[in-house]
Amino acid sequence: MLSIVVLFNLIINFKSNCAKYCLLYCDKQAYLPSETPAGLKELRQDVLVQHRGNGKGERKKFERIYDYAPYNDLGNPDKDVDLARPVLAGEERPYPRRCRTGRPPSKSDPTAESGVDKPDPVYVPRDENFEEIKQNTFSSGALRALLHNLIPAMKAALSHSDSQFECFSDIDRLYKEGVSLNSDEPKFMDRFIIPSLMTKVMTIGERLIKYDIPSIISRDRFSWLRDNEFARQTLAGVNPVSIKRLREFPILSKLDPAVFGPPESAITKECLEHELNGMSLEDAMESNRLFILDYHDLLLPFIKRMNSLKGRKSYASRTVFFLTQTGNLRPIAIELSLPPSSSSSLRKKVYTHGHDATAFWIWKLAKAHVCSNDAGVHQLVNHWLRTHACMEPYIIASHRQLSSMHPIFKLLHPHMRYTMEINALARQSLINGGGIIEGCFSPEKYSMEVSSAAYKSMWRFDMEALPADLIRRGMAVEDPSMPCGIKLIIEDYPYAADGLLIWSAIEDWVQDYVNHFYTDSNSVSYDAELQAWWEEIKDKGHTDKRNEPWWPNLNTNEDLTRILTIMIWTSSGQHAAINFGQYPFGGYMPNRPTLMKKLIPQEDNEAEYEKFLLNPQHVFLTSVPSQLQATQIMAVQDTLSTHSPDEEYLGQVHETHWINDGKILSSFEKFSARLEEIEEIIKKRNRDFRLKNRCGAGIPPYELLLPTSGAGVTGRGIPNSISI
Repeated sequence: MLSIVVLFNLIINFKSNCAKYCLLYCDKQAYLPSETPAGLKELRQDVLVQHRGNGKGERKKFERIYDYAPYNDLGNPDKDVDLARPVLAGEERPYPRRCRTGRPPSKSDPTAESGVDKPDPVYVPRDENFEEIKQNTFSSGALRALLHNLIPAMKAALSHSDSQFECFSDIDRLYKEGVSLNSDEPKFMDRFIIPSLMTKVMTIGERLIKYDIPSIISRDRFSWLRDNEFARQTLAGVNPVSIKRLREFPILSKLDPAVFGPPESAITKECLEHELNGMSLEDAMESNRLFILDYHDLLLPFIKRMNSLKGRKSYASRTVFFLTQTGNLRPIAIELSLPPSSSSSLRKKVYTHGHDATAFWIWKLAKAHVCSNDAGVHQLVNHWLRTHACMEPYIIASHRQLSSMHPIFKLLHPHMRYTMEINALARQSLINGGGIIEGCFSPEKYSMEVSSAAYKSMWRFDMEALPADLIRRGMAVEDPSMPCGIKLIIEDYPYAADGLLIWSAIEDWVQDYVNHFYTDSNSVSYDAELQAWWEEIKDKGHTDKRNEPWWPNLNTNEDLTRILTIMIWTSSGQHAAINFGQYPFGGYMPNRPTLMKKLIPQEDNEAEYEKFLLNPQHVFLTSVPSQLQATQIMAVQDTLSTHSPDEEYLGQVHETHWINDGKILSSFEKFSARLEEIEEIIKKRNRDFRLKNRCGAGIPPYELLLPTSGAGVTGRGIPNSISI
């Protein structure tokens, strides 16, 4: 039974069987703690106490309790010992915290939490669930259907005959003819919403899934083969946040040389100067013309274990790019490394593009290994870790420490929408042991350990600010005369150029908002809820990093503005830039193979090398994902790239009870108008033929940071929150 009490626009819901407050809304009116009306102060505190819970017991579906737990729920050792996964927490494997569910320990491993059998949902606080009436229209409904129904159906239909693609025409048939999903169960497709990837479902005799042609090949079918497109995607693709300027030479590893061998890269000065069109290495570095995609230190500690897995063969890679006088990036050297071994002297090898057929195919295989590494880092680090996983502690702390009537809670609320439910679903079916990510990416069972290693070595809250990240990677330099105080090293860097416009708009809006509510120099430091919120994010949400010196202080309006801008950018622009291009770029598997199955043929292995010389296409196609692996990841990428019909985009708030303050609403209208201006600026840039990374024959425009979008896979649009 539910009773509702209305008091001064305050709505309190009680559940009679537990006599606990379930929900507290202050209808539109925002109050700092010191300004709370006397009649509401006790209620304000009581609801926060209820949200925190007592840290005991298993959570019930109807509860609204927010608490922290480590990532100890990714494995399922009770089902299969091979599905055991290490806990991600502590000094060895640090990680952000997730929402506590209170499920009992696994029977076979007391450090692991017992699993939830699909399709039963993982607990998230009730307010974080998708509204029931919208379950069938929101993207999470399609994602749940995909993971719980379609993927198993695909496995059942294809696993008995799963094979590698025989030729590139086999890949083309995915778009022209589709994939047959015959099933003994006549109504198996009735159990789920068909995602947008299925343009036709034929039910006469067979069920057929037909994939849409991804944009990467819709304009130029062969663009993926070219070096300039390979390089362009580091600036304007789905993972434009990993490239760095090469600032030191020789290139050195920071790994322990006693374990991983000499730190010097095999990429030599002579090797690079051979590709620099007459420039010296020193001149090229001095003029900011050399860049690097470096996954060596992150991946090398895992390569031996990865390569011992069935159907996995990888290298730790470094790729050096040269910025030509025409403004195009060109890959000039790829280093592929294996860990030291007494059985092989070939540990590091450098590849260049060459000028004959054999060199071309070797170069193509080397680029495929780089793309595989890039796809894994994109998914496990830049997408899952830096947006999904790192946002969850901010959301938990906001509900535990900030009243729903707190102005900062009201500011953040649109940017927290449905993230926890999406994350819970991902832990159950995507990043879990034996899940889609492990099945389709090179690190396989070590995928989340790679993610943890990245969190340990490179994640810093202060560097999640876009300007700071660009400076850290050497892609920009400080310049007080420029917007955001930085100048891009490569002007035609679509992600950065458009991202800075979005960042600046968010920062201006947040600054207006903060200054409106915090009107004197001490008001931020005296706000007890706000201070408790920030301390909890550090001490509990990111507890493995709590003692790091780089955490920002929270004493002034400027401090608060920067912290909030980072959070809102992460949930909106950053996530949009690295999520909604997954199918447009990854939907054609050869462009971004998510795993590799073979090492590159070497001349000292005469039999394998002879096979390569006779049929290099066969070697390439048997090195990349199989038909089942490719179609599975394409289905997931398509669904993750899909906007729901009722998506809320940046600059839009559809909540009835958001805020009732004329000045704030006026500032928000200004923010929305600025985003409309930015959309037109981006469209104009996409028509500027001087910007070769976003305009030209067959070049797709860079639209991932266009603020608005329609429904479906559009390759554009910035939702307020991580809702898919």
